[in-house]
Amino acid sequence: MSFRELHMIDVLELLRRWQAGQSAREIARAGAGDRKTVARYIAAARELEVGVTDALTEEVVRRVADRVQARPKASPSAAWASLEAERSRIETWLKGKDPLRLVRVHELLARQGVIVGYSTLRRFAHQELGFREPRSTVLLADCAPGEEAQIDFGMMGSVVVEGRQRRLWVLVVTLSYSRFTFVYPTFTQTVEDVCAGLDAAWAFFGGVPQRLVPDNPATMVIRADPKAPTLQRGFAEYAQVRGLFIDPARVARPQDKGRVENQVPYIRERWFAGETFSGDIGELRTHAAHWCREIAGARVHGTTRRVPREVFDLEELPVLQPVPTAAFDVPRWLEAKVHADHHIQVGRALYSAPTSLLHKTVDVRVDRRTVRIYFRNELIKVHPHVAPGKRSTDPTHYPVGKADYAMRSVDGVRAKAAGLDPHVAQFAERLLAGPLPWTKMRQAYGLLRLCERYGAPRVGAICERALSFDVLDVGRVERMLKSAVSDEQEATASGKLVALPARFARASEAFATVGSKDGGAS
Repeated sequence: MSFRELHMIDVLELLRRWQAGQSAREIARAGAGDRKTVARYIAAARELEVGVTDALTEEVVRRVADRVQARPKASPSAAWASLEAERSRIETWLKGKDPLRLVRVHELLARQGVIVGYSTLRRFAHQELGFREPRSTVLLADCAPGEEAQIDFGMMGSVVVEGRQRRLWVLVVTLSYSRFTFVYPTFTQTVEDVCAGLDAAWAFFGGVPQRLVPDNPATMVIRADPKAPTLQRGFAEYAQVRGLFIDPARVARPQDKGRVENQVPYIRERWFAGETFSGDIGELRTHAAHWCREIAGARVHGTTRRVPREVFDLEELPVLQPVPTAAFDVPRWLEAKVHADHHIQVGRALYSAPTSLLHKTVDVRVDRRTVRIYFRNELIKVHPHVAPGKRSTDPTHYPVGKADYAMRSVDGVRAKAAGLDPHVAQFAERLLAGPLPWTKMRQAYGLLRLCERYGAPRVGAICERALSFDVLDVGRVERMLKSAVSDEQEATASGKLVALPARFARASEAFATVGSKDGGAS
């Protein structure tokens, strides 16, 4: 049984019951623990001379709890004890005038016979000496021209739009080699904004790089992972169409996109601060593009000591991929359940799916023109995009025999009737000949069911009689059939011969006698 550590309120309740005269069994039955646990707390209270009339203050309860729950401090390991013996020397090495790195301290200790693991030494230095390794960064080599662009969102401030304050964001795209930068103002950060901003950047640069290094916003990366990040599906499709490879930065690692990281405060100070904008997003984007080309792109960069626009024009522009000629239709991916009516609901419109997918969840890709249904990575159906309140239905998705009724197919009912009996076909044709034939669909299906129940020839004979009297009522036909069947049953009961189909009749040879060897019959 695992040890149960009582909280202060539990200990207080236990002691309160003990002072009230309850036994250990009664206290345990009340849920304070088993009898042995209760007995330990009572014994600790007696050892601390807590009487049955003493006030149970927080200090008294804490002392009783500590008396029972105190654990003896674990003795240090041999490796830890050997480091403790070298404490002063290790502290001098790490905090002296010329401090050494912890790796070097580990080597010096081993040379003097103190053999311990590096993780043990590191833990000892952290816990006992308060030592922390200084953080360092590594200067990454510049990539090749046209190889990489880094992007980031930054908040500029507020602008007045139609009488109210709105936050203005910018999507910053920086080419890593030339440091040439593009700024795309926006009020939202949807995946549509990201794709539109990137397309505007490629048009501004006159080409597309090979690799893109974004941050980890949900509009681009739905699961951040340093080795296998999961991209948002719509953004992943955009990258595939534009020929981009996406390499997201690690979470909380701004150095992974250092080329663009420092651009955000620079843009906020040099482009946005102190300016007066009307709030028109088109004006903001035009102003930002001009600033990027004529001011930010024409300055001498603080790190490269070169003019970004000149470096871009001479070395980077010739190796970029071609500019996209068509706008990207950003798709939406979602999940939908196939309901009993063989349809899923997407955007308040209905789209059909096969019977085999009833009550299952499917993946749906929606763009401006089509709605694609996938199940387990298999494309099931491509529907045209319809307006809310409408539906797109494929009749083949219904079970056999149900499509005509579901689709109100008058021609399908006529064809079935024509294949049963000429008089049944004539009756169905007359029945469905009105201006609203689908209002007679239930009667037409009732006629087909009568053929299944009583046989097409018998129903055809009744339909012939009904047509001669110009009676187009399936209910009347059904009553006539029931009357005819009732007459046949009465005739059979009275002993009259009724012609029945010879279902079990045998050939005459089955009744022939076989002659015996002496010529007589047997």
